[in-house]
Amino acid sequence: MTTLAIDCGGGGIKGTVLDDAGTMRAHPIRVPTPYPLPPHLFVETLVDLAGRLPRAERATVGMPGMIRHGVVVTTPHYVTRSGPRTRVLPELVEQWEGFDAQTAVADAMGMPVRLLNDAEIHGAGVIAGQGLELVLTLGTGLGCAIFDGGRLAPHLELSQAPVRWGLSYDTYIGEHERRRLGDALWSRRVGRVVEGLRPVFLWDRLYLGGGNSRHLTAPALVRMGDDVVIVPNSAALVGGARVWQLQID
Repeated sequence: MTTLAIDCGGGGIKGTVLDDAGTMRAHPIRVPTPYPLPPHLFVETLVDLAGRLPRAERATVGMPGMIRHGVVVTTPHYVTRSGPRTRVLPELVEQWEGFDAQTAVADAMGMPVRLLNDAEIHGAGVIAGQGLELVLTLGTGLGCAIFDGGRLAPHLELSQAPVRWGLSYDTYIGEHERRRLGDALWSRRVGRVVEGLRPVFLWDRLYLGGGNSRHLTAPALVRMGDDVVIVPNSAALVGGARVWQLQID
């Protein structure tokens, strides 16, 4: 069984084809995320990307936001004029809210599709399936996924919760602040977030992934403890095969 795995981010959309073991059968392809991005253009972009890769038997799509059973409840970037931190367009908010993205992509591609929050797919590629495992992805903003005994829990949009000075987690440790502060000060911020969340989740293992996890400094990682593990961003694609084995609430 081959799987088309597509990871949709605020700045780019990338995809590859995986075998059952999660091994890439094709070199990943990345295209810029087009803006403004109404749902029909989102689907067209994914179909075009799939057409540039070997044919697969099913597809996994990860995208930012609150996704329930393949339906978009809310998404942060795709409702803006030209990407993250730009003006929100009310007409796009209306189009995206309640959009059955999973069905739309499945119909357009003519294959079974699982469409989930991108952090959940990232987590599927790294979890051990034992105990309570929390996945936080560091990128444009903050992604979150929770697994209990290998079972995916309902999504929690932690990124929108206030953390300090009225800022959300998305803003407090997102890419904009990393660039403004530099890696050292930003890593200390991430460390404070980890320690603040520890008594909330009492995880057995915390995985820090996403494109910005590689910018965390060694001293900050040491202070976080042995129950915190850095995982590669490639898991966002590799998880595309493993997510079909998950039990999802």
